[in-house]
Amino acid sequence: MHADDILVWVAILFYSAQIALGYSVGTLANGLANNGMTDAERMALSVDDPEYQMRVVGSKIQLAGWSIYSSLMCFLKLSVLVFYIRLTQGLGRRYRLQIWTGFALVIGTFVASLAVVLFSCVPLEKNWQIYPDPGNHCQPAISKTIVWTTFATSASTDIYLILVPLPMLWGSTLKLFKKIASSIVLGAGIFVLVSATLKTIFVIVDPVNGAQLAGQWGTREAFVAVFTTNLPLIFPLIKTWLAPIFGSAIRSTQKSYMLHDGSNTIGASGSRGGKRGPKQSAGFTSKLSATDSREMIVQEIPLQNVRVSGEPSTHSSYSPNVVYISTEVDVVHENASGISDDDKKHGIHENW
Repeated sequence: MHADDILVWVAILFYSAQIALGYSVGTLANGLANNGMTDAERMALSVDDPEYQMRVVGSKIQLAGWSIYSSLMCFLKLSVLVFYIRLTQGLGRRYRLQIWTGFALVIGTFVASLAVVLFSCVPLEKNWQIYPDPGNHCQPAISKTIVWTTFATSASTDIYLILVPLPMLWGSTLKLFKKIASSIVLGAGIFVLVSATLKTIFVIVDPVNGAQLAGQWGTREAFVAVFTTNLPLIFPLIKTWLAPIFGSAIRSTQKSYMLHDGSNTIGASGSRGGKRGPKQSAGFTSKLSATDSREMIVQEIPLQNVRVSGEPSTHSSYSPNVVYISTEVDVVHENASGISDDDKKHGIHENW
């Protein structure tokens, strides 16, 4: 289990808490909080009234919900950045610098969001005050300070995480179809951005039902974020489902070997008529495309141009773009016609 897997599991705990809080807003608080009331209604509402208690509980749930939401998004985005580190192993320092900048951006925006949620209204108990009116900044369900701060921090980090891998991906040697598919997978964070935008719009334009809307759209955005974060891991499963439809276009690995004239192959002789031919060098050129689930982004050396040499790897120095393979193969060759027992036991020993 890698660090990004651990971060996702931690995020799942926050996601579970987010769902529970979103459910509690509707059941325990009946969608109410300390917003959407006139001064006369606030004055007339008794402390012993059940509605008063529901509004207090609803406001506390909203405050906790914003805190859990910020933590959830932080851990999900940190897991994406750790995944980017594994994806870009072997690349230049400037790519790693972009990722480490992303870490600073995600952690910095998380601290800023959490500080605004907890300290934009002081003392803390004013966040669930009913009378007198504490003001918009102390109404956590519809607080413009909280709503716009969390939206700005979430949107900025979403856009950054989308832009980091795309230049590296399109500079690689993957096929066009795989580049497009990988761009969709790695750029799925755009759906999180859309969800965050919709949540912000609905909460701002409908302050009366803001508490209920914030809980509903916060849960939806969290679900989209969890799904898109794990999409690169479940994409191989999706490819398996789509394979019957798109065929070889989405297969993860395609290999073809072009044999030189006179080379021997296992299962066929080098000459006609099934006769045993002379030993010859079995050099061949390989056209490789790495598997999507295991590949790293490679820019400088095209994979399809890598040459596989049949020379044994006994040299003190190697060419940087040449792969040396040394393999021993024992082949038992039989003709259809009757042969002696000694011939049947005779094997061809070749060095490749």
